[in-house]
Amino acid sequence: MRNLLKLFKNISSTSYVVLVAIFINVIANATMYGNLYLWLQESNTSYFYGISLFIFQLLLLIFIFSITTMHGLYKYVLSIFLLISAFSAYFIDTYGVIIDHNMLTNALETNSKEVMGLISWEMLLYLIIIFFAPSFLMFKTRSKKQSYFKRLKSHLLLALSSLLMAILIVVSLSGFYASFFREHKELRLYSNPLSGVYATYKLLKKNYFEGSIPYKKIGLDVSIQENQGPQKLTIMVVGETARSDHFSLNGYNKPTNPLLSEQKNIVSFSNFSACGTSTAISVPCMFSLDDRENFSQNKAENQDNVLDILSRAGVEVIWRDNNSSSKGVANRIKYENFRVSDLNPVCDVECRDIGMLDGLDQYIKQRPNKDILIVLHQMGSHGPDYYKRYPDEFKKFKPICETNQLNDCSQEEIINVYDNTILYTDYFLDNVIGFLKKYDTEYKTAMLYISDHGESLGEGNIYLHGLPYMFAPDSQTKVPGIIWLGSGYSDISIEKFQRNNNIPLSHDYVFHSLLGLFKANTKIYQKDKDIFRMGD
Repeated sequence: MRNLLKLFKNISSTSYVVLVAIFINVIANATMYGNLYLWLQESNTSYFYGISLFIFQLLLLIFIFSITTMHGLYKYVLSIFLLISAFSAYFIDTYGVIIDHNMLTNALETNSKEVMGLISWEMLLYLIIIFFAPSFLMFKTRSKKQSYFKRLKSHLLLALSSLLMAILIVVSLSGFYASFFREHKELRLYSNPLSGVYATYKLLKKNYFEGSIPYKKIGLDVSIQENQGPQKLTIMVVGETARSDHFSLNGYNKPTNPLLSEQKNIVSFSNFSACGTSTAISVPCMFSLDDRENFSQNKAENQDNVLDILSRAGVEVIWRDNNSSSKGVANRIKYENFRVSDLNPVCDVECRDIGMLDGLDQYIKQRPNKDILIVLHQMGSHGPDYYKRYPDEFKKFKPICETNQLNDCSQEEIINVYDNTILYTDYFLDNVIGFLKKYDTEYKTAMLYISDHGESLGEGNIYLHGLPYMFAPDSQTKVPGIIWLGSGYSDISIEKFQRNNNIPLSHDYVFHSLLGLFKANTKIYQKDKDIFRMGD
């Protein structure tokens, strides 16, 4: 170690910049260069272009590091880049995720239990190799003394020369780079830490530098259509990380829905698309007036959603949460946290979704002659520690993956443990329907179940979710959408839906379907986006 420190004795700040850039480019970008190598082989593209991309990224890193370290705290800044690179490399290499601003938003809204589910010895190893070891070495070596102006000059010179060389590469190979940057966004989004740094910039810009949006109330003209029949009691279950093609109701070859398949008056839509690939996007988008193409988190946070409108119309609305949060959807309605045993009576390794049904009888009895909407937000199939998502009696499909290190398990083990979580969701939804049946003579009862997004289970070496929507696989964007109707909805033909259960639907329909189900009259309601009135 002493001889190694002597080797780096009295080196300049720009030398640190170059060394850290080379280290990160080589050590922390295994997935990107692995994918690049496969693409070069499959497309029969010359390896010369791959080498040029390696040099191009190195030059960009040198440019960014040079610009951000023109001061005496340059070692601390470089350490921050090493830390970002270590975390990014772990999640990219282990789960195949991409670190964009949506992924960062989701990460910031993750609760402590979910964070613990991601921590592993492998993560610690990445931190030691990519962050702790080089940072320790950098702070232990003696730096060359430089005046402020000399350092500024040397950093500007290094930044300018690296930028000019990067531009020269792009210009001299313009045909290749024009095509590559346009057609292969997924490859460059694996760039570490450039993708993470850009995502951080976008997140900071959105949260701290963009002007605040005044809160907007919509649907102020809403009113509930009077009728002589019973009041409405609806439970909407917001699923978590469930993918449509793993529901036997949709043709999956394993019996993951043994209970729901025995239910009458039920339909499962097999062509249902999510608004996003992460909870932070999909859940607020699901309840928003805006469709996926026009959805903005900032706007959604400052505008009424469908639950606000129904509440204003006189519907009793409550949100019970066994997930991280409502992502802002329930900010203005009654909200109950069922992630803790204070409210949830069914807690072992973690609090179970079935516990959210506790106390609902009392809630309903305290609100006679009122329309009621109950939203239950599941823990569902949240990964990567799927084995914690269900009690032992649901360990039907074996062998299973019993670690959060999915790349240490076979795909069969991952699929089995994930399918067990779907089996537990089947049990939970069956209990929701059983609960509603008790009130079928007093209320018009209905259940809606829609998951927020899907999940990759190792296909193409991609795990979890959160890929940018433009090239996310169907496993992350196709979700289950299930409805069950009690006998009071004789005017809605379940048989018609069962015959046409493959019609294309999406989260864009939730807003108008809830308004339509409660007969809420407002100018913003669109009948053609009401699932229950399509074809009328």
